[in-house]
Amino acid sequence: MRESWASEFTRGVATILPVAMAVTPFALIFGALAAQKGLSPLEVGLMSGLVFAGASQFVAVDIWQHPAPWLVLGFTALTINLRHVMMGASIARHMGRFSAASRYVSLYFLADEIWALAERRASVTTLTPGYFLGLGVTLYLGWIGLTVSGALAGSALGDPERFGFDFVFTAIFIALIVGFWRGYRTGVIVAASAAVAALTHLLVPGPWYILAGGLAGIATGAAFMAEDVEEQAA
Repeated sequence: MRESWASEFTRGVATILPVAMAVTPFALIFGALAAQKGLSPLEVGLMSGLVFAGASQFVAVDIWQHPAPWLVLGFTALTINLRHVMMGASIARHMGRFSAASRYVSLYFLADEIWALAERRASVTTLTPGYFLGLGVTLYLGWIGLTVSGALAGSALGDPERFGFDFVFTAIFIALIVGFWRGYRTGVIVAASAAVAALTHLLVPGPWYILAGGLAGIATGAAFMAEDVEEQAA
């Protein structure tokens, strides 16, 4: 029996809530940093709503100056977010119950955490539009509200490293990776991705290490899949 749209949406909200709470200090800090660069709370809210990508927003604020280097900002954000092409191709395989309209609307909310939780849901049961939007809308609204709050609080938040808040995102992604664990192959894929990303970070200026690490992980996973196909054909 199919679950109702509302119950699936509620399930998505409940699933993403712990992640949304963990993101709170990160979002507040981003808002404070953006305010220190001269962005108003309204501009912070518009950036969070239109971009909705924490990593690229932090990098954008880091290189922000007056007048804003729009070309550099745009190219940097594009480079960092190229991983969304890979995530979109991956999650699209599980959107069989999505209409064309709901598919495009849902993909607007695609973020690392949402992609990971949607993939995990798809590994055990059908991914539904209601569940995906429950994930996406909750994190989206929470991110906007918290970054604006951070901009209003400003420098009162202080240095995040004093409280270890700078490790929050790292901890979230470690937890998400653990949810995907399928034996030693998962470890090999993660290790290959991390090694290539670290090496690229050392050798190539800019955020290319994000894309390089993602491609290395995909290539390693594809090699395992090719190995399985050969064994089945033998």
